[in-house]
Amino acid sequence: MTRPIRAVIDPSALRHNHGVARRHAGGARIWSVLKANAYGHGLLRAARALDGVADGFALIETESAVALRQAGLRQPILMLEGFYSADELPLFGEYRLTPALHSLAQVNAFCSSSLPLKLPVYLKLNTGMNRLGINADELPAALERLANSPRVEAVTLMTHFADADGERGIAAQRASFEAMRRALGDRLPASSANSAALLGYPECREGWVRPGIMLYGASPFPERQSAAALGLRAAMTLASELIAVRDLVPGDRIGYGGLFTATEPMRIGVVACGYADGYPRQAPTGTPVLVCGRRSRTLGRISMDKLCVDLSGIAQAGVGSEVLLWGGDAATGLAADEVAAASGTVSYELFCALAARVPVVEV
Repeated sequence: MTRPIRAVIDPSALRHNHGVARRHAGGARIWSVLKANAYGHGLLRAARALDGVADGFALIETESAVALRQAGLRQPILMLEGFYSADELPLFGEYRLTPALHSLAQVNAFCSSSLPLKLPVYLKLNTGMNRLGINADELPAALERLANSPRVEAVTLMTHFADADGERGIAAQRASFEAMRRALGDRLPASSANSAALLGYPECREGWVRPGIMLYGASPFPERQSAAALGLRAAMTLASELIAVRDLVPGDRIGYGGLFTATEPMRIGVVACGYADGYPRQAPTGTPVLVCGRRSRTLGRISMDKLCVDLSGIAQAGVGSEVLLWGGDAATGLAADEVAAASGTVSYELFCALAARVPVVEV
C-alpha cells in the first residue's frame, strides 16, 4: 500500500494552454518555458507533450537542456541565463543551445571561445528590472563585439518585464526597450513578452514570445482574471485522502501551537498531505480545499505530513474520502491560484514546490 497523495499531470492541458498562447501570439513564435523542471510538472513530460506544437523551449539549467537533446527533442533551446562558466560553452556548441547573454563579461567570454560553429545569441537588455541585462551605455560595446565575432550567427534583443501582471504595467520598460532598439536603427529582432505581457499587451507580440505560467494552467494576474476566464486548463491536480476523522467539543484545539480552537461541536478530517509534500506551511485556517467534491477549509497549522480540514456539513466524508488540494477542471475543481492567494504566495511556488516523494500520475 502507498500513501494516498498523488499529483495528476494532464499533458493534453499543456497542449491546450499552448494553443491559447498561440492564439494570442499572432505571428510571433513561441519559446515554451520549461525551467524548474517545467514548473514542477516534469521536464521531459512537458517537453514531450509540447513536442508537436512548440517552436522552441526556454530554460536555465544546462543539464536540463542536455537532457532534452538526449531525449531526441530538436527544437531550438534558449538558455535564459546564458552560461554560468566558459567551461560550459562546448556543450552549447555540441547541443546547439542559444545563450541569452546578459553582461559584457558573458559577451566577451562567448566571443573569445573556440566554438567550431556559429550560434544565434540573445542579448538581454536591462530596461528597469535591474536583475540581469546590459545597460544602455554598455549596449554599443556589446553589439560591436558580437558583430565582429565569428561565433555569432544572429542577434535577438530581449528584455523581461517586472510588472506586466501589476498596476504599473509595462509602459516605462517598453519605452526604454524601444529607445534602445531605435538607437540601433531598430534592425534587430526582439523578444519581450512573458505570459502576462502576451495576454495583456498586444504590442509585445513580436518576434518570439515566452509564455511560462499560463502553459501550466494558472493565471499571471489571478486578482484580475482567473485562469478559467482566460480559457486555461489546470495541468496539475494535487489530491489525497482522509486518513482519520475525529469529533471535537468546544475548547478542543488542533495541531501544533493549537492555532485553531473549536467553538462548537464539530467533525474534522486529517489529510495525508503536508509541507513536505509541497503544500504551503504558511497556509492559514480557511485555505480552501474540496472534500468529496464539497468546498471546505483547512484548520490550524499545516504539519510536515498532514493537514486538518473542516467536515462540517459533509456527512458522507470518512476515512478514504478524496480531498482535492488544487487542480481539476474549472467547473468542479479548485484553482491553484485561489489556494496560493489564501496562502500569501503564487501558483508558481505551489507547482515548483511539489516534493519528489509525491507520486505522479500522467493521464
